[in-house]
Amino acid sequence: MIRKQSFQVESNHRAVSFHDVTDRVKVIVRESGVRDGIVVVYSHHTTCSVITQECAFDLSMTGLETLQQDLVNAFEKWIPTCRSEGMYLHPGPKALTFAEEHGEDNFGCHNTDAHLRSSIIGRSVTIVLDDGKADLGDFGRIHFIDWDQTRGRTRTVQVMIIGE
Repeated sequence: MIRKQSFQVESNHRAVSFHDVTDRVKVIVRESGVRDGIVVVYSHHTTCSVITQECAFDLSMTGLETLQQDLVNAFEKWIPTCRSEGMYLHPGPKALTFAEEHGEDNFGCHNTDAHLRSSIIGRSVTIVLDDGKADLGDFGRIHFIDWDQTRGRTRTVQVMIIGE
């Protein structure tokens, strides 16, 4: 049996957005009736990632869980947020022209950091389904991350369940 479903989340403006999608995914799994198999949680957005991580319980001063903030802080040192033109080679003149022709503003194109972070973390996770439940361990959660800080927007979380 294969079941596909998607839902949307709203990302923040000018901040990395973490969305805990665990409960939504668990409902989709339960409603699928699949007992044993896999569930893939995926983003087709090239500036987003999907991860599993344990609940950190504590919040940072920014409102993110402390493990989430630690991840953002680590990436900020390694792949800094684009804050000025020329910081990265991308976007070049052709990319800016293409974006303008498709209604995107200049600032919105300067999200190279988000593309790089997403390419390293990845855009999906695969979770084993065992007896109708996602095997996330005792504290595991599924997080959809929008690394793009150029503007808030609606993002689509895709879920595919394969099994019997």
